[in-house]
Amino acid sequence: MDLRERAMARLEKGESVRRVAEALDVAPSSVVKWSQRLRATGSCAPAGTGGHPPLKIAGAHEAWILERIKTAFTLRGLVDELAERGLRVDYRTVWSFVHRTGYSFKKRPKSPKNRAARM
Repeated sequence: MDLRERAMARLEKGESVRRVAEALDVAPSSVVKWSQRLRATGSCAPAGTGGHPPLKIAGAHEAWILERIKTAFTLRGLVDELAERGLRVDYRTVWSFVHRTGYSFKKRPKSPKNRAARM
């Protein structure tokens, strides 16, 4: 941040972008971008990066689905039921939620016969 502020102070004093960039050992394009950011937002600070988008299934929908998955369900069925409740989500969103909660939705029930076949 200090470097950006020094660059902006030199620009305000009337130095050229190239001269400021050379003095601070940065690319002229960086100085230009910092000055554009200062004009647009009032600060030359970098924008926030990264982070995760908020989960779509939250609040009342989360409570409902946690109760709903205690009985037999299919993921596509849950997508349809959530749409009826006013929350439009896709298959992957429901899959991620169910997976995150630790529920399993295997096609075949666990049995000694199935375990023996996999070994």
